[in-house]
Amino acid sequence: MVKKRLLIVLTFAFIVSCSKTEKAIGTEKEVTMDKISKTEEEWKGELPADVYYIMREKGTERPFTGKYYKNKEKGIYVCAACGNELFSSDAKFESGTGWPSFYEAIEKGKIEIKPDSTGGMIRMEVLCARCGGHLGHVFDDGPPPTGKRFCINSKALDFKKE
Repeated sequence: MVKKRLLIVLTFAFIVSCSKTEKAIGTEKEVTMDKISKTEEEWKGELPADVYYIMREKGTERPFTGKYYKNKEKGIYVCAACGNELFSSDAKFESGTGWPSFYEAIEKGKIEIKPDSTGGMIRMEVLCARCGGHLGHVFDDGPPPTGKRFCINSKALDFKKE
């Protein structure tokens, strides 16, 4: 009984601390945007099957296989489903994980972060704020100035070269 209570308290503390972290990431400028609402059938008809799997079924591409994990060009990474501008190449860094990694979003309000307990672990999921598409996860082991590592699937992104 004591172990169960301790587990509940620790889980609650983790979720609360992660929700506070959510407010600290991104830039100071916050944007609001119109949400895109489509049925899963509409998304299925619009997105390639591999992109649909990542973005709508919350899949993950294999590490070191995505088209953007090695990209060094200057530009903006946008949502592959709706074109929402998400990350700048200026915030991209080599994490060694095999996925494109960024230390902050391009603007506050462009992404949403929610707890994700799938796969037997508790992580923080990164979603596009406009269409709700799954992008990847964020971790607390990134570089300064934020200490965050947004680990994003290449298939969830398109790139607009500068």
